[in-house]
Amino acid sequence: MRGAILLGIVVMLAVTLVPTLRSLVQQRGDVAAMQDKVDEQRRTVAALEHEAALWKDPAFIEVQARERLKFVRVGDRAYTVIDPGADTPNTPTAPRPVVAAPMANDTSPWYGKVWQSIQIADRPTAGIARAR
Repeated sequence: MRGAILLGIVVMLAVTLVPTLRSLVQQRGDVAAMQDKVDEQRRTVAALEHEAALWKDPAFIEVQARERLKFVRVGDRAYTVIDPGADTPNTPTAPRPVVAAPMANDTSPWYGKVWQSIQIADRPTAGIARAR
């Protein structure tokens, strides 16, 4: 009888304490995740403050204007080297279709030309030369 009562008390304590302990562990995990997020945001804020301090320096602004916007001082000469090989990819591209849109009838009045233009534009394949 005493064993059953003792077992009942242990079961009641377990039923009462297990959810509490589970929520405690979950909350500690949440706190750790939030602390990591706060640390990351502090690093981001520090980086942004450093960048803002850089933008207060007139020399930095001048360098950025020269590099990004291609600005030059009065009397300076700027040269831009264009490498035609850098823009063309190594893979061959498919030839573009030759599009020759049909002309509207020249003898019709202006509103007739507008209507013909609308009809031509309504056909997506109008004027595309078909490959044979």
